Amino acid sequence: MAEHELDDLGPVDYLVIEFPAGHQTFTGEIAEEIVRLVDAGTIRLIDAIVLTKDANGEVDAVELSDAGDLGPLVQLEADLAELLAADDVVNLAYAMEPGSVAGVLVYENVWAGPFAAAARRAGGQLIANGRIPIQAIIASIEADEADAAEAAEKTGV
Repeated sequence: MAEHELDDLGPVDYLVIEFPAGHQTFTGEIAEEIVRLVDAGTIRLIDAIVLTKDANGEVDAVELSDAGDLGPLVQLEADLAELLAADDVVNLAYAMEPGSVAGVLVYENVWAGPFAAAARRAGGQLIANGRIPIQAIIASIEADEADAAEAAEKTGV
């Protein structure tokens, strides 16, 4: 990456998406959405690998270039940096269930690049970030709705 590109780099995140054994229906829709996000300038794909964990817990990591038919991802594969190291793979695979497959994406949030660059030029630095899993948000909303329904039932409202 050129130095001027590094100066303008937005926040970089990663996702590990597990597909449990028996629930793997790859239709190409995921690849199409990644390409759509890249084409829209929302993200820039930096690295992507496929992890498999067999029934004995053995992990295999495959770079996209070795993953076979890439479908629409073939246009992005040449630009990947292969940033993930062997230790990263081991740490990421630790959370996987035996018999599962996981996709790992490392991506730049291009949409946030100008803000991040401005913050760095002003002397700022990112000291923390986080993400709330959508499952936690759904569970919280459902719990609130259940509490409201219970309260309404008790008050007769």
